[in-house]
Amino acid sequence: MTLPLYVVDAFTDRPFGGNPAAVCLLERAWPSDRWLQHVGREMNLAETAFLVRRSDTEYDLRWFTPAVEVDLCGHATLGSAHALWENGHAPRGKLTLHSRSGPLTAAPLADGSIELDFPVNPAEPRDPPAGMLDALGAAAGWVGLNSFDYLMEVATEAELRALRPDFRRLAAVECRGVIVTAKSDDPATDFVSRFFAPASGIDEDPVTGSAHCCLADYWGKKLGKDEMVGYQASARGGVVRMTRRGDRVGLVGRAVLMSRGELLVRPE
Repeated sequence: MTLPLYVVDAFTDRPFGGNPAAVCLLERAWPSDRWLQHVGREMNLAETAFLVRRSDTEYDLRWFTPAVEVDLCGHATLGSAHALWENGHAPRGKLTLHSRSGPLTAAPLADGSIELDFPVNPAEPRDPPAGMLDALGAAAGWVGLNSFDYLMEVATEAELRALRPDFRRLAAVECRGVIVTAKSDDPATDFVSRFFAPASGIDEDPVTGSAHCCLADYWGKKLGKDEMVGYQASARGGVVRMTRRGDRVGLVGRAVLMSRGELLVRPE
């Protein structure tokens, strides 16, 4: 037995940009968590998405880093929708994806991009935990915590781009990851960000859709805007367009199918 397996670059319109995700289509029953984690480690990408079909337009969806299962992942959800449509597994229309964070949707837009409907995840002010600022090598700015991550604003885009965290020390901070953000110097974008998650097996994530569920709320309130554009300033880089809608946020990006193949190892 073989399983379809794809790699998709998400939140980019060019190969080798954005954030790569592996997408694996499973049979109608879930394998063991141990097997899923082994595949996530083998793929060694920020996330591997696993899908089980309910109907032509509904799937169950889970995400694994090389180290852990996560509750929400934007780029691997966008990559999953793109892989399903591009390879004929689902009609090109709205998909409903059932996850540990509730039902999510993905819809193709007329310009070729994809819109995800995700829950907003606001950060509340919080003192930084011991060691976080030193591990980041950053001056203290506004710090908050949402249900997954710490969020910190630094003074300038230059300061954000210059960060060289001590990932071993940062991994000791008890959270999924740390979002660092600053107002953008580029008038085409509203803010820039970076995302570090060494405790989850990802030193720096190239483009993090779920972080923008927090960033959209933070910058939307600060700038008084419901529609924004964010740039994640990793080495690969990626653009996320956002629309705030109450307790939901639309995340819009493009994707590029990089490879298609088969997983030859039988699920356990």
